[in-house]
Amino acid sequence: MALSEWQHNSNSYPPIKKNQYLTKLDAELNVNKQSRIETQPRYKGKSPITSPIHLANLDQSAEISDTWYNQVINVSIITEFFPPDYAATGQLIEELVQQLEKQGMRIRVFTGQPGYAFTTAQAPALEQLGDISVQRSRSTQVWSHRIRGKAINGILFTLRAFLHIIRNAGRNDVFLLTSAPPFLSVAGYLAHLFLRFPYVCLIYDLYPDIAIALGVVSKKHWLAKFWWAINRKIWQKSQGIIVLSPAMKKRVIAICPEVADRVSVIHSWGDPELILPMDKEKNWFAKKHDLVSKFTVLYSGNMGRCHDMDTILATAQQLQDEAIQFVCIGGGQKREKLIQDVARLQLKNFLFLPYQDKSVLPYSLTACDLSLVSVEAGLESLVAPSKLYPALAAGRPIAAICSEDSYLRQLIADGKFGTTIDNGDSNALAAFIRKLKSDRQLAEKMGNASRQYLQSNFTPEIIAKQYLNVLRQSIDVK
Repeated sequence: MALSEWQHNSNSYPPIKKNQYLTKLDAELNVNKQSRIETQPRYKGKSPITSPIHLANLDQSAEISDTWYNQVINVSIITEFFPPDYAATGQLIEELVQQLEKQGMRIRVFTGQPGYAFTTAQAPALEQLGDISVQRSRSTQVWSHRIRGKAINGILFTLRAFLHIIRNAGRNDVFLLTSAPPFLSVAGYLAHLFLRFPYVCLIYDLYPDIAIALGVVSKKHWLAKFWWAINRKIWQKSQGIIVLSPAMKKRVIAICPEVADRVSVIHSWGDPELILPMDKEKNWFAKKHDLVSKFTVLYSGNMGRCHDMDTILATAQQLQDEAIQFVCIGGGQKREKLIQDVARLQLKNFLFLPYQDKSVLPYSLTACDLSLVSVEAGLESLVAPSKLYPALAAGRPIAAICSEDSYLRQLIADGKFGTTIDNGDSNALAAFIRKLKSDRQLAEKMGNASRQYLQSNFTPEIIAKQYLNVLRQSIDVK
């Protein structure tokens, strides 16, 4: 997913334009009163307030002054991935910073050179887009497709991030550190010990718990115990922790109960202005890959260790003699094995495509009749599939392959935009695909529900306001 090139490079910010949003935010926080529930106070001495149901886990302060909201905040976001690297993390951060900038924040991004999914291996060391400043460190891509290589590259990026924080702490009010790489927040913690600045942790994937669940390391191993101890130290010193699902929040609190009042659930998002529902007959991507006349089942995104691809493969086996096409777009550790299994089983109903440019997404995501999301059993509290939200924007039914405890089940039950499938239950997934294929009215109803659910809960603007609250509160209590 590439970006248009930013032509102006600079080390300083241009003057901030007056942002009318800030003067209206208090009023906007009072909308949707009928769907609100009471939350617990975030900090001592402040009253609890109510919030929309999709913000139920985002604690907020009721006593927000006009001065507090009109204060211009300098935020530095540190992440290993950012466009032109079109890894999901990079795309999300790009959209987040654009929204935060619209809401009156000065944003600096510190990132690396493209190293995961990219068509351009080198990007400018400095870029400027309005009030958004992007600085890229040197690239290290040693064995970038292997676990050991990724770990080395992540460590080197973390060291550079630490130096960046030390050099730029005086120019920023708060740092937002992502879990890409997983130990990046160590840089924030160590710098905090020296300079006492506030930082917020954004956890996309929870380590070492994922490594333990995948059998990479034992929970009794010294490395796992050491990592947990470091996590507790990092979280205790942070001014806020953002996770992507209620189950992740419970897991973090179980590990470190002292931070219960600092953990906020903020979902990922999809952009309904970028991705619009489109008939396959009018979709050039569907025409190009001969998908118009076929009932198409799409898996778009990372095919990694945390994703259940076996259930998808077994379902395709059952449907191999029917006019149903499976399309897998993306990369990941399981991709090559899936391709090999498809060849071994001589399946003709699979199409594999690489990651698509961002400009292609509105067409690739709407070139299907059903979108798939999957999470391996036992990982429901450790990862949250970001691919769900753009799929909602596409206005297509969604089938989520997950365990009984996954938060995806509650979302789909609330939104009525698809179904959930137990891990390994290929019979149920095959039956659902056949049902949608034969009942186009049901498919259209679920697709409309997908789009509506996203627009009501998970647009970039809605989610950015939640980030805005957490970042401002981190400064308010420092």
